[in-house]
Amino acid sequence: MSRLRTVVAFARARWAPPPRTRAGLEARQRRRIRRHLRYLRRHSRYFAGVRTLAGAPPMDKPTMMRRFDDLNTVRVRRADAQTVALAAERSRDFSPTLGPIAVGLSSGTSGHRGLFLVSPAERDAWAGTVLALTLPPRRLAGHRIALFLRANNGLYETVRSRVVDFRYFDLTVPIEDHLADLADFRPTILVAPPSVLRVLADSDARPRPERVYSVAEVLDSGEAERFARAFGTDVTHQLYQCTEGFLGHTCAAGVLHLNEEHVLIEREWLDERRFVPVVTDFSRRAQPIVRYRLTDVLIAREGPCPCGSVLAAIDRIEGRADDTLLLDGVRVFADLVSRAVIAADGFGEYRVVQTGPDRLEVHLDDLAAEAGVRRELSLLWQRLGITEPHLTFAPYTTDPTVKRRRVRRDWQEEAHAPV
Repeated sequence: MSRLRTVVAFARARWAPPPRTRAGLEARQRRRIRRHLRYLRRHSRYFAGVRTLAGAPPMDKPTMMRRFDDLNTVRVRRADAQTVALAAERSRDFSPTLGPIAVGLSSGTSGHRGLFLVSPAERDAWAGTVLALTLPPRRLAGHRIALFLRANNGLYETVRSRVVDFRYFDLTVPIEDHLADLADFRPTILVAPPSVLRVLADSDARPRPERVYSVAEVLDSGEAERFARAFGTDVTHQLYQCTEGFLGHTCAAGVLHLNEEHVLIEREWLDERRFVPVVTDFSRRAQPIVRYRLTDVLIAREGPCPCGSVLAAIDRIEGRADDTLLLDGVRVFADLVSRAVIAADGFGEYRVVQTGPDRLEVHLDDLAAEAGVRRELSLLWQRLGITEPHLTFAPYTTDPTVKRRRVRRDWQEEAHAPV
């Protein structure tokens, strides 16, 4: 039954005719949401009185964790799920479940722990859908997928089958310790965060996969081009996947599209192009994701995608809304800071951290580039009409067990800056 569910999900995602118009797509979303809410009213105490999507209370990670027992439909208690998830994190054995339900622990980029539950049916459907949308079009069988992440999960293991091999590489282990196994595995598909792809691209044991997927961290456009050259691929693909759902993937033209055939994404606009996504996943039943506000900032693409898809196209994922800098009463988006920094030269890795109302720390892997970075940031402050903050520079260090955040705001203001 499990394999059959995966095959059915694969066939639907791979070969079913895509929606031809936005109106057709939105009508399909409304039908699926109505069916989904009917199910949730019967099985979740949290959604007992919710009849329309507009009537569903918005949620975020703190809300989900606070109402965990009432929200999930499989009668799993938060305390029990947390015990299993924490034990898996400590032992690095991610196979234990609560009955048939897989349990995962996520810190995301915010540092706040979150629990997620996935049923066997959801695991199988996820595996079929992901494989359908990510395997190269010319060959389906014989692929070897190498996945570098901080934690494994039964969800990822479901992609292994008689036609697709899968190997997990644990990022709590030094990457250098994986190189021999990676060379022996000879992956045809490589999935890893950009910070890991950078190390592999510079390695003498650099793999030569057919396709490379960036996950978990923000991918800079310059990095995408560099990785494509290093690994010998046409483009660097992206998977926008988080514990809240499979939210997006790169098309054949190299453009990131939202996965709107499986999720509805409402937009909380920050300016003309930037928005925070509010996600409703109408395929998640064990732990419903309904009007869930993420902290990501997405930048909408201007104009249609060359691939012709009616699915919304994203220019790039900028980072977290909570990491937008607040300087001189002005919001400074992470993308603006990153573009200013990389306009300088002479370094590879960097991080910009706001530590006070007018103080920034800039971390570079080559401090000889300090003068150039200072100059480019000064030009940015001038363009924005901002009083120059005090800059300090420090050597760049990295921790492979923590997600990379290029621009980060550690300082928290007492009162909100004006929008």
